[in-house]
Amino acid sequence: MSGPEFPSRSRRSRRGAALTLVFAGVLAASAATSAWPRDDVKSPSSGRTRNVSDASPASSGSSATVSPQALEKAAADAEADGKSGTDAAEEVVSRSGDRWGAVYDRGEYEEFEQALDGRYTGVGLGARRARDGRIEVSAVQPGGPAALAGVRAGDLIRTIDGHRVTASPVTEVVSQLRGDDGGKGSSAAPGTAVTLGLQRGTHAWSRTVRRARLSTEAVTVRALADGATMIKVTAFTKGAGERVCDAVRTSDGGLLLDLRGNAGGLVTEATAAASAFLDGGLVATYDIHGKQRALYASGGGDTARPLVVLVDGGTMSAAELLTGALQDRGRAITVGTRTFGKGSVQMPSRLKDGSVAELTVGHYRTPAGHSVDGQGITPDLVATDRAEARAETVLSGLGGTS
Repeated sequence: MSGPEFPSRSRRSRRGAALTLVFAGVLAASAATSAWPRDDVKSPSSGRTRNVSDASPASSGSSATVSPQALEKAAADAEADGKSGTDAAEEVVSRSGDRWGAVYDRGEYEEFEQALDGRYTGVGLGARRARDGRIEVSAVQPGGPAALAGVRAGDLIRTIDGHRVTASPVTEVVSQLRGDDGGKGSSAAPGTAVTLGLQRGTHAWSRTVRRARLSTEAVTVRALADGATMIKVTAFTKGAGERVCDAVRTSDGGLLLDLRGNAGGLVTEATAAASAFLDGGLVATYDIHGKQRALYASGGGDTARPLVVLVDGGTMSAAELLTGALQDRGRAITVGTRTFGKGSVQMPSRLKDGSVAELTVGHYRTPAGHSVDGQGITPDLVATDRAEARAETVLSGLGGTS
């Protein structure tokens, strides 16, 4: 399973883990890592944009029992004693029972927002643990520093800046690639150097590359052998919904939508993606502080061509919202394994010192009223192995060949 370049879990356990998982999902995703990037929800009734975020492992969750005002007071009291206000606010959230709540300092939240824009600083490669336990390159971003240095997928990463990484968790390896500053959530600046010790077969060598500001491609499209089209969405970063719509408009035959390992992202983008396959109508309902709201697809989507959706345990939040809409409304056959089960809603509140608290305020449901949080979505056809091949077979049976 691949792991992109994202900050490691470190001394700030809740915030460090949160940021780790944010980048795991947004920056190209694997089912091996959990993630909770922020979601943007636009209320159809008010027309205003509401910011909410994905959270962590499946649970029924609960609405926040702490207010931004309480966090402000805790931060102010801590600062008066010469302590960190952000850490004090995080401690209050931790004690509140809000399992998904977290507090980010200004720098951490900037990284968070850049991730949702599909931007990050790194060398442009993904890492995973090989079958023999060593760390190998899972993917190389075209045109990135690693690619320009001749690094290829399958190469082994032996050392980073002279330190052996074979026994290190993948999260720590990618953290070193990004130049994470001790788990605070920010990476090294573009232009900073990192030396990779690599191996390909029996050939071992070192190469120094310079980190760069990179962007990720959240939506990729490829033709299948039978004339159908696969649309792979790794995260719902900004613009992903429109790219899905473009892919549907410019393709022929059946459609295979691959949401495996998609840790979520912007709910508005997932709703826009739903509009590619639905002719308007309900996508999901959600509540904020007990007030019910709804998300609707735009009209004019392709409702005729066969559609199969691939999901797995790494399909989370906004990706589950889309899956639930297509399944409940009978638009798609879903194939794979049960999804992650993250359906709680967080909203951010900016504190006086510039830090941001994300507190749980509600949950969302599928069009049929099913709760996702703590339960996930069970696919129509459970496939624990060769899921993609089985999905293609289902699509062919639906008449999805040209």
